[in-house]
This record gives sequence, C-alpha cells and structure tokens, in this order.
Amino acid sequence: MHPVLVLVVQRIALGLLLLLAVSAVIFLGVEALPGDTAQAILGQQATPEALANLREKLGLNDPAITRYFRWLGGVLTGDLGTALTNGADIATSIGQRLGNTLFLAGCAAAISVPLAIILGLIAARYAGRWPDKLISGVTLTTISLPEFVAAYFVIYLLTQVFPVFQPVAMVFPGMSFWAKLQAVALPVIVLVVVVLAHMMRMTRAAILNVMQSAYIETAELKGLSPMTVIWRHAFPNAIAPVVAVVMLNMAYLVVGVVVVEVVFSYNALGQYLVDHVSKRDLPVVQAVGLIFAAVYITLNMLADVIGIISNPRLRHPK
Repeated sequence: MHPVLVLVVQRIALGLLLLLAVSAVIFLGVEALPGDTAQAILGQQATPEALANLREKLGLNDPAITRYFRWLGGVLTGDLGTALTNGADIATSIGQRLGNTLFLAGCAAAISVPLAIILGLIAARYAGRWPDKLISGVTLTTISLPEFVAAYFVIYLLTQVFPVFQPVAMVFPGMSFWAKLQAVALPVIVLVVVVLAHMMRMTRAAILNVMQSAYIETAELKGLSPMTVIWRHAFPNAIAPVVAVVMLNMAYLVVGVVVVEVVFSYNALGQYLVDHVSKRDLPVVQAVGLIFAAVYITLNMLADVIGIISNPRLRHPK
C-alpha cells in the first residue's frame, strides 16, 4: 500500500477513536455538573413522588455506563433525543440552527482566508520593511482584543457613530441571500478581525522559512521577480502549515463563536447551547458539545490529510 494512503487511513482511524473518547468525556462532564435534572425541570416545589417518577421516566436511575451507551447508540442512528425543557426533537432544532452557524462561519472564512494569505504574502515579500511592520502591527493589535470587546466596539462604531447596520443579527427562514448577508455583516466583521491575524502571521512565517531553501535561491538567480518567486515557488511548498492554521481557524469559526452569537443575539448553535445550559437541559448540551467536537476533530483531521498529500517526499518516496 502506498505510504500516503497508509498515513491517511491512520489519521482517519485516529480521528474516529478520538471522537469516541471525546463523546465519553462530554457525557461524563455533563453528568458531573452539580444539581438535579428532575428538580431543574419540575422546580423547587415538586414533590418527592413527582421527582422520583420523572427520574424513572428519563432513565436517570440507570447506571451511567448504561445511559452512555444508550445515548451513543442513539447518536449513531441519528437520534439525539428530545429536549427536557420543551420536548422538542433535538436533531431538528440543531439542524435549523447549524445552518445559521455554518452560514456565518462560511461568510467569515470567505473573507478572512484569502485576505490573510494575501497579507501574509505581502508581509513576507517586504519582510522587515514598513509594509510588513504595518500589517504585523495592525494584526497584533486586533488579535489582542477579546471577542466581546471587538464585538461591542464594532457595534458602537457601525450602529452609533456610523449607523449603517442593525446591532442585532436576526435571520429567519425565507430570507433572501443578500438579506442574510446584510443581517450577519457585523458578526462577520468581528470574526474576520479575530481570526485574520493568526492565519496571516502563520502564512508569513511559513513562507519566510521556505525562502531559506536552495531552490528559492536558484529561482532568484534565474531573474524571476520576488513576488513570482514567493507565489510560484515558496507558497506551494509552505502550503501544509498554512492549511493547518486555516483549518484550526475554520474550526474556531464553527465551534468558538458562542460569545459572538450571544452578543449579536444570532439564532444559531452557540446561542442554542447557552440557552439550554442555563436550563440544565443535559441532552441538548451533550448533543451540541458532540457536534462541536466532531467539527473540530474533522477539520483538524482534514488538515492532517492535506498536509500528508501535499508533502512531495511522501507522494514520491525513494
């Protein structure tokens, strides 16, 4: 079997095992939360008999290992259970909100990824000169801002000083594509500001590292322009670390946007999770946590696979 195929299969198998381990950690972590689920549902005035009946109905009296495998079996068959607070099907509720999360993440990625790569190329081309210092200084400033600070600053600037957008990102079924874009403009700006610097600096560092290679010197001796050398010779050989950092930030755009979604009251998966954590709705917390973990692990696994495939030493072994 080809070495590349062996490594790809190993990465996929490792990702699946990691996801299984994470599912157990999520289940045990949620189980360890203080408080009584039945008490949270029925309230403080519930009688002991009513609490006992509800615990029996929900299977809370079963051993943890039994409840874990019952939950895992449901997940594997697409049954995420029902929310304890309102009896709604969790899979249906998550499906509606996951689309909003992916739309927000996709819009932010469509702007931040190419912009980060372009700025990284420019910074590498003028390393140590004023364009590099300007780009690095601005991006370091933005990456130092906490998400909520950046969000409130953008809200103040673009809704009060320059009243261009609405401070609340409201989307609903039936909206046109352009209406959705306008609705998510502010959270997209915040997410671009947050993730841009990391990708830009990694692109710059990867290209500068490759620029020390002998074949780059050969390309320069041929009389090629500096930007041509960077784009055609350095960047393709620096793609693995760039892809890795892009995938990490893509995972953040899906998993780590809870604060941004809450600030802008955006009806997506992060807001859904926060609402049900406060209600101690354990099945919802477990399901959303598992989806976030699956997205994060899948994107990191994809980054590993792309890094393996893009490595010429593995594609063409001696």
